[in-house]
Amino acid sequence: MDQVFAPWRIEWVEREGGNDDVDGCVFCAFAEGDRDRDRERRVVARSPHAFVLLNNYPYNPGHAMVIPHAHTGDYRDLDDEVLLDHARLKQRTFDALDDGLGPDAYNAGLNLGGSAAGGSIDDHLHTHVVPRWEGDTNFMPVVSDTQVIVEAVDDSYDRLREAFAAQDGAEVSGEDRAVEFS
Repeated sequence: MDQVFAPWRIEWVEREGGNDDVDGCVFCAFAEGDRDRDRERRVVARSPHAFVLLNNYPYNPGHAMVIPHAHTGDYRDLDDEVLLDHARLKQRTFDALDDGLGPDAYNAGLNLGGSAAGGSIDDHLHTHVVPRWEGDTNFMPVVSDTQVIVEAVDDSYDRLREAFAAQDGAEVSGEDRAVEFS
């Protein structure tokens, strides 16, 4: 795939520490990690059993992942409490994306079953929520195998965090922390 110049990405590439301090599963580390690093790690919202993380290499602006804390690659391993919490956080994610970015539609789903399913992290399930707009499928991916991202991930983070913070039951405890829901 060809690349389109995206100068804002250098901040991600050169950021201090990165994920070098994470041993094992990055999603597990982010689930229970230092909440003061949520903004840096792009964790935008949290609930008791799940969290919302912006994708570092988004298909579209606002491409988020809703990730249960439970470390499993098998959806059937999630108990009822975790399933319900994960589903409710997905609903809040759709609401935040509607309010923050105003997409026309969504693609949402899980890559299950290992690398054959297309995911890069297959041992910790996560639901992708990709905002879509009328006309966002343009000639670039069709004729040149190139994607154009129209907004920096940090800008999407700020817009979505503000939208999550405006929801009923939201708790905001610091500028660098994710919005939390009980």
